[in-house]
Amino acid sequence: MSITEGCPAPDFTLHDAEGSAVSLSNYRGQPVVVYFYPKDETPGCTKEACAFRDLWDDLRAAGAVVIGVSPDDAASHQQFRERHRLPFVLLSDPDKEVMSRYGAWGEKTLYGRKSMGVIRSTVLVDAEGLVRKHWRRVTKAEAHPAKVLEAVQAL
Repeated sequence: MSITEGCPAPDFTLHDAEGSAVSLSNYRGQPVVVYFYPKDETPGCTKEACAFRDLWDDLRAAGAVVIGVSPDDAASHQQFRERHRLPFVLLSDPDKEVMSRYGAWGEKTLYGRKSMGVIRSTVLVDAEGLVRKHWRRVTKAEAHPAKVLEAVQAL
């Protein structure tokens, strides 16, 4: 399945750091930023998460929520959230099923070597559940959240 701007975002249910089930449809009525990242506590992922944290007030003022998704387990997410004071939800996708549906799991090239892995990407879902923007391959993790905020504010 591919994610297409203007089409409905596929619903999903994953577990958060506390073990609670969270569905995308729970947030209908407000914009949702779903960002996919490879691993808690790695340099790029930490910079991206902290940049979303630093823009949290502006994102909330625009009515948006942020959801981070990685294959890490609940304990890892809990430590990551606490250590970096992340105010948003982190969900675990250990089987990479949601990531696959959203195009965030696939072949990557790193230092000329191809492998399967998490593709850093973000999907902006509007209040009606439609995909408004899909950043397929995020290259500058630290700067990316500011671009996402601009898109949220333009809704």
